[in-house]
Amino acid sequence: MKKTLFDKIWDAHVVETIPNGPNVLYIDKHLIHEVTSPQAFNELKERDIPVFRPDQIVATADHNTPTIDQHLPVKELLSRNQLRELSRNCEENNITLYGLGHPYNGIVHVIAPELGITQPGMTIVCGDSHTSTHGAFGTIAFGIGTSQVAQVFASQCLLLEKPKKLRINLNGKLKKGVLPKDVILYIISKLGTNSGTGYFCEYAGNVFEEMSMEGRMTVCNMSIEMGARGGLIAPDETTFEYIKGRKFAPKETEFKKMKAYWKTLNTDTDAVFDKEYSLEAEDIEPMITYGTNPGMGIKLTGKIPVNLGKSDLKSLEYMDFKEGESLINKTINYIFIGSCTNSRIEDFRIVAAYIKGKKKAENVNALIVPGSQQVAAQLRDEGLVQVFEEAGFTLRQPGCSACLAMNDDKIPEGEYCVSTSNRNFEGRQGQGSRTILASPLTAAATAIAGKITDFTKHLN
Repeated sequence: MKKTLFDKIWDAHVVETIPNGPNVLYIDKHLIHEVTSPQAFNELKERDIPVFRPDQIVATADHNTPTIDQHLPVKELLSRNQLRELSRNCEENNITLYGLGHPYNGIVHVIAPELGITQPGMTIVCGDSHTSTHGAFGTIAFGIGTSQVAQVFASQCLLLEKPKKLRINLNGKLKKGVLPKDVILYIISKLGTNSGTGYFCEYAGNVFEEMSMEGRMTVCNMSIEMGARGGLIAPDETTFEYIKGRKFAPKETEFKKMKAYWKTLNTDTDAVFDKEYSLEAEDIEPMITYGTNPGMGIKLTGKIPVNLGKSDLKSLEYMDFKEGESLINKTINYIFIGSCTNSRIEDFRIVAAYIKGKKKAENVNALIVPGSQQVAAQLRDEGLVQVFEEAGFTLRQPGCSACLAMNDDKIPEGEYCVSTSNRNFEGRQGQGSRTILASPLTAAATAIAGKITDFTKHLN
Protein backbone atom coordinates (compact mmCIF):
# COMPACT_ATOMS: atom_id res chain seq x y z
CA MET A 1 0.00 0.00 0.00
CA LYS A 2 1.31 3.47 -0.93
CA LYS A 3 2.22 5.54 2.12
CA THR A 4 2.60 9.23 2.85
CA LEU A 5 5.65 10.54 4.72
CA PHE A 6 3.43 10.95 7.78
CA ASP A 7 2.24 7.30 7.54
CA LYS A 8 5.80 5.99 7.32
CA ILE A 9 6.96 7.78 10.48
CA TRP A 10 3.75 7.17 12.46
CA ASP A 11 3.52 3.47 11.61
CA ALA A 12 7.18 2.92 12.54
CA HIS A 13 6.46 4.29 16.04
CA VAL A 14 3.22 2.43 16.88
CA VAL A 15 3.89 0.21 19.91
CA GLU A 16 0.35 -1.10 20.13
CA THR A 17 -2.95 -0.57 18.34
CA ILE A 18 -6.01 -0.72 20.56
CA PRO A 19 -8.91 -2.35 18.61
CA ASN A 20 -11.28 0.37 17.37
CA GLY A 21 -9.30 2.83 19.48
CA PRO A 22 -6.15 4.93 19.67
CA ASN A 23 -2.51 3.97 19.05
CA VAL A 24 0.21 3.75 21.65
CA LEU A 25 2.90 5.86 19.96
CA TYR A 26 6.57 5.78 20.98
CA ILE A 27 8.20 9.21 21.38
CA ASP A 28 11.86 9.60 20.39
CA LYS A 29 12.56 13.02 21.88
CA HIS A 30 10.80 14.91 24.63
CA LEU A 31 11.65 18.63 24.84
CA ILE A 32 10.68 20.53 27.99
CA HIS A 33 10.83 24.09 29.34
CA GLU A 34 9.93 25.84 32.57
CA VAL A 35 6.25 26.63 31.86
CA THR A 36 4.49 23.29 31.23
CA SER A 37 6.74 20.80 33.04
CA PRO A 38 6.40 21.54 36.81
CA GLN A 39 2.84 20.16 37.14
CA ALA A 40 3.83 17.00 35.24
CA PHE A 41 6.84 16.41 37.49
CA ASN A 42 4.58 16.90 40.53
CA GLU A 43 2.11 14.33 39.21
CA LEU A 44 4.90 11.74 38.92
CA LYS A 45 6.13 12.56 42.41
CA GLU A 46 2.65 12.17 43.91
CA ARG A 47 2.21 8.79 42.23
CA ASP A 48 5.78 7.67 42.96
CA ILE A 49 6.55 7.04 39.28
CA PRO A 50 10.13 7.55 38.02
CA VAL A 51 10.98 9.29 34.73
CA PHE A 52 11.29 6.32 32.36
CA ARG A 53 13.91 7.58 29.86
CA PRO A 54 15.64 10.75 31.10
CA ASP A 55 18.27 10.33 28.35
CA GLN A 56 15.56 11.10 25.73
CA ILE A 57 14.59 14.41 27.37
CA VAL A 58 16.20 17.81 26.77
CA ALA A 59 15.29 20.87 28.84
CA THR A 60 15.86 24.59 28.37
CA ALA A 61 14.73 27.85 29.95
CA ASP A 62 13.08 30.21 27.47
CA HIS A 63 9.56 31.65 28.06
CA ASN A 64 10.19 33.37 31.40
CA THR A 65 13.81 34.31 30.86
CA PRO A 66 14.80 37.98 30.98
CA THR A 67 16.70 39.20 27.91
CA ILE A 68 18.96 41.59 29.81
CA ASP A 69 21.40 40.85 32.67
CA GLN A 70 20.91 37.09 32.47
CA HIS A 71 23.91 36.69 34.81
CA LEU A 72 21.91 38.31 37.63
CA PRO A 73 19.12 36.70 39.70
CA VAL A 74 15.75 36.86 37.91
CA LYS A 75 13.70 39.73 39.40
CA GLU A 76 10.15 38.60 38.61
CA LEU A 77 8.95 36.18 41.31
CA LEU A 78 6.84 33.78 39.17
CA SER A 79 9.58 33.54 36.53
CA ARG A 80 12.26 32.98 39.17
CA ASN A 81 10.22 30.21 40.81
CA GLN A 82 9.48 28.45 37.50
CA LEU A 83 13.15 28.54 36.48
CA ARG A 84 14.21 27.25 39.90
CA GLU A 85 11.64 24.43 39.71
CA LEU A 86 12.95 23.39 36.27
CA SER A 87 16.53 23.25 37.56
CA ARG A 88 15.51 21.21 40.61
CA ASN A 89 13.34 18.77 38.65
CA CYS A 90 16.03 18.18 36.02
CA GLU A 91 18.68 17.61 38.67
CA GLU A 92 16.48 15.16 40.62
CA ASN A 93 15.60 13.21 37.47
CA ASN A 94 19.00 13.27 35.73
CA ILE A 95 17.70 15.30 32.75
CA THR A 96 19.98 17.44 30.58
CA LEU A 97 19.20 21.14 31.14
CA TYR A 98 20.46 24.10 29.15
CA GLY A 99 19.59 26.78 31.67
CA LEU A 100 20.36 30.50 31.72
CA GLY A 101 24.04 31.13 31.07
CA HIS A 102 24.65 27.78 29.36
CA PRO A 103 26.24 28.15 25.89
CA TYR A 104 23.42 25.99 24.43
CA ASN A 105 20.57 27.90 26.12
CA GLY A 106 17.80 29.38 24.01
CA ILE A 107 14.28 28.89 22.71
CA VAL A 108 13.46 25.18 22.74
CA HIS A 109 12.51 25.08 19.03
CA VAL A 110 15.71 26.89 18.04
CA ILE A 111 18.24 24.93 20.08
CA ALA A 112 17.11 21.36 19.26
CA PRO A 113 17.60 21.77 15.48
CA GLU A 114 20.86 23.76 15.77
CA LEU A 115 22.36 21.14 18.13
CA GLY A 116 21.45 18.26 15.80
CA ILE A 117 18.99 16.83 18.34
CA THR A 118 16.18 17.08 15.78
CA GLN A 119 16.61 14.42 13.07
CA PRO A 120 14.41 13.06 10.25
CA GLY A 121 12.00 10.23 11.02
CA MET A 122 11.65 11.07 14.71
CA THR A 123 8.58 11.62 16.83
CA ILE A 124 9.12 14.75 18.95
CA VAL A 125 6.85 16.30 21.57
CA CYS A 126 6.97 19.32 23.87
CA GLY A 127 4.47 21.06 26.13
CA ASP A 128 4.43 23.91 23.63
CA SER A 129 2.17 24.34 20.60
CA HIS A 130 4.95 25.40 18.22
CA THR A 131 6.72 22.04 18.47
CA SER A 132 5.55 21.63 14.86
CA THR A 133 8.70 23.65 13.94
CA HIS A 134 10.72 20.41 13.96
CA GLY A 135 8.53 19.00 11.19
CA ALA A 136 10.82 20.91 8.81
CA PHE A 137 13.23 17.97 9.18
CA GLY A 138 10.69 15.32 8.23
CA THR A 139 9.58 14.51 11.79
CA ILE A 140 6.21 14.06 13.43
CA ALA A 141 6.47 16.88 15.97
CA PHE A 142 3.59 18.32 17.95
CA GLY A 143 2.66 20.11 21.15
CA ILE A 144 1.13 18.29 24.11
CA GLY A 145 -0.72 19.24 27.29
CA THR A 146 0.60 18.91 30.83
CA SER A 147 -1.11 15.54 31.50
CA GLN A 148 0.49 14.20 28.30
CA VAL A 149 3.88 15.55 29.41
CA ALA A 150 3.48 13.36 32.51
CA GLN A 151 2.47 10.42 30.29
CA VAL A 152 5.70 10.71 28.25
CA PHE A 153 7.79 11.14 31.42
CA ALA A 154 6.33 7.90 32.78
CA SER A 155 6.30 5.73 29.65
CA GLN A 156 8.04 7.51 26.71
CA CYS A 157 4.75 6.87 24.89
CA LEU A 158 1.45 8.60 24.18
CA LEU A 159 -2.07 7.30 23.66
CA LEU A 160 -3.25 9.00 20.44
CA GLU A 161 -5.82 8.87 17.67
CA LYS A 162 -4.04 9.02 14.32
CA PRO A 163 -4.72 12.40 12.66
CA LYS A 164 -5.95 12.72 9.08
CA LYS A 165 -3.53 13.74 6.32
CA LEU A 166 -3.45 17.03 4.45
CA ARG A 167 -1.06 18.16 1.69
CA ILE A 168 -0.43 21.72 0.55
CA ASN A 169 1.34 21.97 -2.79
CA LEU A 170 3.07 25.24 -3.65
CA ASN A 171 4.87 25.60 -6.96
CA GLY A 172 6.26 28.45 -9.03
CA LYS A 173 8.65 31.35 -8.41
CA LEU A 174 8.33 33.68 -5.42
CA LYS A 175 8.45 37.43 -6.04
CA LYS A 176 11.26 39.64 -4.70
CA GLY A 177 10.91 40.42 -1.03
CA VAL A 178 8.70 37.39 -0.30
CA LEU A 179 10.09 35.32 2.59
CA PRO A 180 8.93 31.97 4.07
CA LYS A 181 6.99 33.93 6.74
CA ASP A 182 4.98 35.58 3.95
CA VAL A 183 4.35 32.15 2.43
CA ILE A 184 2.80 30.71 5.59
CA LEU A 185 0.85 33.90 6.38
CA TYR A 186 -0.55 33.77 2.83
CA ILE A 187 -1.51 30.09 3.20
CA ILE A 188 -3.31 30.74 6.51
CA SER A 189 -5.12 33.83 5.15
CA LYS A 190 -6.17 31.88 2.05
CA LEU A 191 -7.27 28.61 3.71
CA GLY A 192 -8.34 29.86 7.16
CA THR A 193 -7.36 29.20 10.76
CA ASN A 194 -9.50 26.01 10.92
CA SER A 195 -8.40 24.51 7.59
CA GLY A 196 -5.92 22.14 9.25
CA THR A 197 -8.02 21.07 12.23
CA GLY A 198 -7.73 17.29 12.73
CA TYR A 199 -4.92 17.00 10.18
CA PHE A 200 -1.17 16.67 9.97
CA CYS A 201 -0.03 18.78 7.03
CA GLU A 202 2.71 17.94 4.54
CA TYR A 203 4.12 20.87 2.54
CA ALA A 204 5.17 19.86 -0.98
CA GLY A 205 6.28 21.53 -4.20
CA ASN A 206 9.34 23.31 -5.52
CA VAL A 207 8.88 26.39 -3.27
CA PHE A 208 9.45 24.33 -0.10
CA GLU A 209 12.16 22.24 -1.74
CA GLU A 210 14.09 25.43 -2.57
CA MET A 211 13.77 26.88 0.96
CA SER A 212 16.61 26.81 3.48
CA MET A 213 16.08 24.81 6.67
CA GLU A 214 15.45 28.08 8.52
CA GLY A 215 12.70 28.90 6.03
CA ARG A 216 11.14 25.46 6.35
CA MET A 217 11.15 25.78 10.14
CA THR A 218 9.27 29.10 9.87
CA VAL A 219 6.59 27.46 7.70
CA CYS A 220 6.17 24.35 9.87
CA ASN A 221 6.21 26.50 13.03
CA MET A 222 2.97 28.23 12.01
CA SER A 223 1.09 25.08 10.91
CA ILE A 224 -0.60 25.40 14.31
CA GLU A 225 -2.02 28.77 13.31
CA MET A 226 -4.14 27.10 10.63
CA GLY A 227 -5.39 24.58 13.18
CA ALA A 228 -3.19 21.63 12.11
CA ARG A 229 -1.77 19.16 14.63
CA GLY A 230 1.59 19.73 12.97
CA GLY A 231 3.34 20.24 9.66
CA LEU A 232 6.19 18.44 7.96
CA ILE A 233 8.44 18.60 4.90
CA ALA A 234 10.26 15.62 3.37
CA PRO A 235 13.99 15.57 4.20
CA ASP A 236 16.45 16.04 1.33
CA GLU A 237 20.08 17.07 0.71
CA THR A 238 19.37 20.51 2.23
CA THR A 239 18.25 18.73 5.43
CA PHE A 240 21.21 16.35 5.51
CA GLU A 241 23.77 19.14 4.98
CA TYR A 242 22.18 21.20 7.76
CA ILE A 243 22.39 18.30 10.25
CA LYS A 244 25.88 17.10 9.31
CA GLY A 245 28.57 17.98 11.85
CA ARG A 246 26.23 19.39 14.49
CA LYS A 247 26.92 18.62 18.16
CA PHE A 248 24.50 15.70 18.64
CA ALA A 249 24.14 14.61 15.02
CA PRO A 250 25.30 11.11 14.03
CA LYS A 251 29.01 11.00 13.16
CA GLU A 252 30.71 9.61 10.01
CA THR A 253 29.70 5.93 9.50
CA GLU A 254 26.57 6.32 11.59
CA PHE A 255 25.65 9.47 9.64
CA LYS A 256 25.94 7.58 6.32
CA LYS A 257 23.77 4.79 7.67
CA MET A 258 21.13 7.23 8.97
CA LYS A 259 21.20 9.23 5.74
CA ALA A 260 20.37 6.08 3.76
CA TYR A 261 17.30 5.63 5.99
CA TRP A 262 16.38 9.33 5.87
CA LYS A 263 16.32 9.16 2.07
CA THR A 264 13.39 6.71 2.28
CA LEU A 265 11.31 9.30 4.16
CA ASN A 266 9.15 10.73 1.43
CA THR A 267 5.59 10.33 0.23
CA ASP A 268 5.12 7.49 -2.24
CA THR A 269 3.77 8.40 -5.67
CA ASP A 270 -0.02 7.92 -5.68
CA ALA A 271 -0.25 7.93 -1.86
CA VAL A 272 -3.65 9.27 -0.83
CA PHE A 273 -4.29 12.33 1.35
CA ASP A 274 -7.60 13.08 3.07
CA LYS A 275 -7.46 16.65 1.78
CA GLU A 276 -5.22 18.51 -0.65
CA TYR A 277 -4.68 22.09 -1.83
CA SER A 278 -2.58 23.50 -4.67
CA LEU A 279 -1.44 27.13 -4.65
CA GLU A 280 0.68 29.31 -6.96
CA ALA A 281 3.85 31.03 -5.71
CA GLU A 282 3.30 33.99 -8.06
CA ASP A 283 0.15 34.97 -6.12
CA ILE A 284 2.13 35.64 -2.92
CA GLU A 285 3.37 39.08 -1.89
CA PRO A 286 4.81 40.36 1.42
CA MET A 287 2.05 39.92 4.00
CA ILE A 288 0.83 41.67 7.15
CA THR A 289 -2.02 40.90 9.54
CA TYR A 290 -4.73 43.43 10.40
CA GLY A 291 -6.73 41.59 13.08
CA THR A 292 -6.39 39.43 16.17
CA ASN A 293 -5.88 36.00 14.63
CA PRO A 294 -3.15 34.96 12.16
CA GLY A 295 -5.70 34.24 9.41
CA MET A 296 -6.59 37.93 9.19
CA GLY A 297 -3.83 38.68 6.73
CA ILE A 298 -3.55 40.87 3.62
CA LYS A 299 -0.87 41.74 1.10
CA LEU A 300 1.31 44.59 2.34
CA THR A 301 -0.16 46.84 -0.37
CA GLY A 302 -3.69 45.48 -0.02
CA LYS A 303 -6.72 46.79 1.85
CA ILE A 304 -8.60 45.37 4.81
CA PRO A 305 -11.62 43.41 3.49
CA VAL A 306 -15.11 44.90 3.74
CA ASN A 307 -18.39 43.30 4.87
CA LEU A 308 -16.61 41.41 7.63
CA GLY A 309 -18.42 39.22 10.16
CA LYS A 310 -19.16 40.19 13.75
CA SER A 311 -16.02 38.64 15.31
CA ASP A 312 -13.74 40.17 12.66
CA LEU A 313 -15.31 43.59 13.22
CA LYS A 314 -14.60 43.16 16.96
CA SER A 315 -10.97 42.46 16.03
CA LEU A 316 -10.83 45.61 13.91
CA GLU A 317 -12.21 47.62 16.80
CA TYR A 318 -9.46 46.29 19.07
CA MET A 319 -6.82 47.13 16.46
CA ASP A 320 -8.42 50.53 15.73
CA PHE A 321 -8.53 49.75 12.00
CA LYS A 322 -11.43 50.14 9.55
CA GLU A 323 -12.86 48.04 6.74
CA GLY A 324 -11.35 48.95 3.37
CA GLU A 325 -8.38 50.69 4.99
CA SER A 326 -4.82 50.42 3.64
CA LEU A 327 -2.12 50.02 6.31
CA ILE A 328 0.57 51.66 4.17
CA ASN A 329 1.96 54.75 6.01
CA LYS A 330 0.46 53.59 9.35
CA THR A 331 2.84 54.88 12.06
CA ILE A 332 4.47 52.08 14.06
CA ASN A 333 6.50 52.67 17.23
CA TYR A 334 7.56 49.09 18.10
CA ILE A 335 9.31 46.36 16.12
CA PHE A 336 10.11 42.88 17.41
CA ILE A 337 12.36 40.55 15.44
CA GLY A 338 12.66 37.23 17.28
CA SER A 339 10.58 34.25 18.59
CA CYS A 340 10.69 30.55 17.63
CA THR A 341 9.32 31.58 14.22
CA ASN A 342 12.02 34.04 13.14
CA SER A 343 15.06 34.25 15.43
CA ARG A 344 17.59 32.18 13.51
CA ILE A 345 20.77 33.45 11.89
CA GLU A 346 19.23 33.62 8.39
CA ASP A 347 16.49 35.95 9.69
CA PHE A 348 19.04 38.37 11.14
CA ARG A 349 21.26 38.25 8.06
CA ILE A 350 18.27 39.35 5.96
CA VAL A 351 17.50 42.19 8.39
CA ALA A 352 21.15 43.30 8.59
CA ALA A 353 21.50 43.33 4.79
CA TYR A 354 18.47 45.64 4.53
CA ILE A 355 19.33 48.08 7.35
CA LYS A 356 23.10 48.32 6.77
CA GLY A 357 24.06 51.95 6.34
CA LYS A 358 20.56 53.12 7.38
CA LYS A 359 19.15 54.45 10.66
CA LYS A 360 15.88 53.47 12.30
CA ALA A 361 13.21 56.17 12.50
CA GLU A 362 13.31 58.21 15.72
CA ASN A 363 9.81 57.12 16.78
CA VAL A 364 10.69 53.41 16.63
CA ASN A 365 11.82 51.03 19.40
CA ALA A 366 13.37 48.15 17.44
CA LEU A 367 14.04 44.97 19.41
CA ILE A 368 16.35 42.24 18.06
CA VAL A 369 16.30 39.01 20.11
CA PRO A 370 18.34 35.97 18.95
CA GLY A 371 16.76 32.57 19.52
CA SER A 372 19.78 31.05 21.23
CA GLN A 373 23.24 31.68 22.63
CA GLN A 374 24.66 30.08 19.50
CA VAL A 375 22.77 32.52 17.25
CA ALA A 376 23.97 35.39 19.49
CA ALA A 377 27.56 34.17 18.98
CA GLN A 378 27.03 34.06 15.20
CA LEU A 379 25.74 37.66 15.28
CA ARG A 380 28.97 38.72 16.98
CA ASP A 381 31.24 36.62 14.75
CA GLU A 382 29.64 37.90 11.53
CA GLY A 383 29.73 41.56 12.57
CA LEU A 384 25.93 41.84 12.58
CA VAL A 385 25.85 43.22 16.12
CA GLN A 386 27.67 46.31 14.86
CA VAL A 387 25.19 46.69 11.96
CA PHE A 388 22.23 46.60 14.37
CA GLU A 389 23.83 49.00 16.84
CA GLU A 390 24.82 51.50 14.14
CA ALA A 391 21.22 51.46 12.84
CA GLY A 392 19.92 52.15 16.37
CA PHE A 393 18.35 48.72 16.98
CA THR A 394 18.36 47.27 20.52
CA LEU A 395 20.00 43.85 20.76
CA ARG A 396 18.95 41.59 23.64
CA GLN A 397 20.04 38.23 25.04
CA PRO A 398 18.26 35.04 23.87
CA GLY A 399 14.74 34.11 24.95
CA CYS A 400 11.09 34.10 23.88
CA SER A 401 11.05 37.82 24.71
CA ALA A 402 8.22 39.98 23.26
CA CYS A 403 6.51 37.07 21.49
CA LEU A 404 4.29 36.71 24.56
CA ALA A 405 3.81 38.68 27.76
CA MET A 406 5.49 36.15 30.09
CA ASN A 407 8.63 38.20 30.68
CA ASP A 408 9.72 41.85 30.90
CA ASP A 409 9.68 42.56 27.13
CA LYS A 410 6.10 43.81 26.79
CA ILE A 411 4.53 46.18 24.25
CA PRO A 412 2.68 49.11 25.91
CA GLU A 413 -1.10 49.34 25.84
CA GLY A 414 -2.53 50.81 22.64
CA GLU A 415 0.78 50.62 20.75
CA TYR A 416 1.27 48.76 17.46
CA CYS A 417 4.13 46.28 17.12
CA VAL A 418 5.19 44.82 13.79
CA SER A 419 6.31 41.43 15.03
CA THR A 420 7.98 38.39 13.47
CA SER A 421 6.31 36.14 16.06
CA ASN A 422 3.41 33.77 15.37
CA ARG A 423 0.34 35.04 17.23
CA ASN A 424 -1.52 38.34 17.23
CA PHE A 425 -4.22 37.58 19.80
CA GLU A 426 -5.55 40.39 22.02
CA GLY A 427 -2.92 41.22 24.65
CA ARG A 428 -0.50 38.58 23.38
CA GLN A 429 2.48 40.97 23.64
CA GLY A 430 1.19 42.85 26.68
CA GLN A 431 -2.20 44.03 27.92
CA GLY A 432 -3.88 46.19 25.26
CA SER A 433 -0.97 45.83 22.82
CA ARG A 434 -1.71 45.52 19.09
CA THR A 435 0.30 42.98 17.10
CA ILE A 436 0.84 43.03 13.35
CA LEU A 437 2.52 39.83 12.15
CA ALA A 438 5.06 40.14 9.35
CA SER A 439 8.35 38.82 7.97
CA PRO A 440 11.76 40.00 9.26
CA LEU A 441 12.21 42.03 6.07
CA THR A 442 8.85 43.80 6.47
CA ALA A 443 9.67 44.49 10.13
CA ALA A 444 13.11 45.88 9.22
CA ALA A 445 11.65 48.15 6.53
CA THR A 446 9.01 49.39 9.00
CA ALA A 447 11.70 50.21 11.57
CA ILE A 448 13.65 52.30 9.07
CA ALA A 449 10.58 54.13 7.73
CA GLY A 450 8.83 54.53 11.11
CA LYS A 451 5.67 53.34 9.39
CA ILE A 452 4.40 50.45 7.29
CA THR A 453 5.90 50.92 3.84
CA ASP A 454 6.03 49.18 0.47
CA PHE A 455 9.74 48.35 0.59
CA THR A 456 9.55 46.14 -2.52
CA LYS A 457 9.92 49.23 -4.74
CA HIS A 458 13.46 49.72 -3.42
CA LEU A 459 14.75 46.13 -3.57
CA ASN A 460 17.62 45.43 -5.96
